[in-house]
Amino acid sequence: MTDSCCDLPYDFTEDNNLVVIPLRLTLGDMTIADDLGKTLKYEDFYKAVRGGEMPKTAQANVYEFEQEFEKHIKNGDKVIYIGFSSALSGTYNSANIAMEALKERYSDADISVIDSKCASMGLGLLVYYANNMLKEGKDKEEIVKWVEENKLKVIHWFTVEDLNHLYRGGRVSKATATVGTLLSIKPVMHVDNEGRLIPVEKARGRKKSLSALVNKLIEEIVNPEEQVVFISHGDCIEDVEYVKEKILEKINVKDIVVNHVGPVIGTHSGPGTVAIFYFANGRE
Repeated sequence: MTDSCCDLPYDFTEDNNLVVIPLRLTLGDMTIADDLGKTLKYEDFYKAVRGGEMPKTAQANVYEFEQEFEKHIKNGDKVIYIGFSSALSGTYNSANIAMEALKERYSDADISVIDSKCASMGLGLLVYYANNMLKEGKDKEEIVKWVEENKLKVIHWFTVEDLNHLYRGGRVSKATATVGTLLSIKPVMHVDNEGRLIPVEKARGRKKSLSALVNKLIEEIVNPEEQVVFISHGDCIEDVEYVKEKILEKINVKDIVVNHVGPVIGTHSGPGTVAIFYFANGRE
């Protein structure tokens, strides 16, 4: 199990029988479950935000996790939930509370709740590899151990088009947003070992910020020919094509998977976000 902040393609989650707990957003007068673009199309969400809508987001609650966990416990299943970074949402905490409550009621409840310290398709990448292990016949303990040992090796680098979305989400100051917008300064950010979004450097102009993402990947990635690189974006596929082209000019990777940044994370990062995810030796 995971949650909708994994930003995995909907078809992938369906084909692999992954349970995805939805976070929610309020858009205008509608409250919508984030179900990976099925109910609210990504293009419609970003069109609304570009038109001035100010969505609000809400974490998944304890009741939702209890209901989903209990269904699988009664079925005799073992459960692994790999969740959105606890530094960015209370969703992981909701899952933990639900797990503890169910373990009191069911002595044989076998549930593992993992704080991924990851976001967007960084979380998706971790789930992707864990799912591969499940298909290879690995047992629950092996999968949980691997995820815990490798989650901080999932590297996130991203940049945004409009700093004001990060300002509204409390990620940058008003002064940084104002000056950055005036001077066309784009932040290059990553996710640290605590699972927080951290500005690392600044680039002057869009192309330089996209090139910075590629350069970080080239410097850090290990065994690229064995790796699937994930790229998520805030409805700006042309920029993703540019990033893909630059990556493939310099290194061979096993595959590149592209998907939108979903509406929950997209509320805080905005249209024009580009993020890349891969494995390296560590984040620090």
